[in-house]
Amino acid sequence: MKRRAGTALLLLAIAASVLLLAPAAAFAAASGNDVGHNIGSTLRHYAGEIYGGILAIVGLVFLLNRKFTDLAVFFVAAVLVGWLVFSPDSVADMARAIGQRILP
Repeated sequence: MKRRAGTALLLLAIAASVLLLAPAAAFAAASGNDVGHNIGSTLRHYAGEIYGGILAIVGLVFLLNRKFTDLAVFFVAAVLVGWLVFSPDSVADMARAIGQRILP
């Protein structure tokens, strides 16, 4: 009985992931022949999902081991790295603004 429940749960998880990924693929195909942009946006989307999943798994390890201060430091560092990697334009704008403030 447990084997059937595990198989059903696995099939449900696969079906849910297919349904969640289908709109992203449809959005990429809807914008026409700009293949490079479509592939880049799709890969950026997948990288964001993988990054979030890794953060969740590592966060759970800290949470289960009751290392709350390490968890907080990890999440602050993860947000900073995510901001630097996934939003380089805003990082550049912020660096310019800081540079203009410090060096008039």
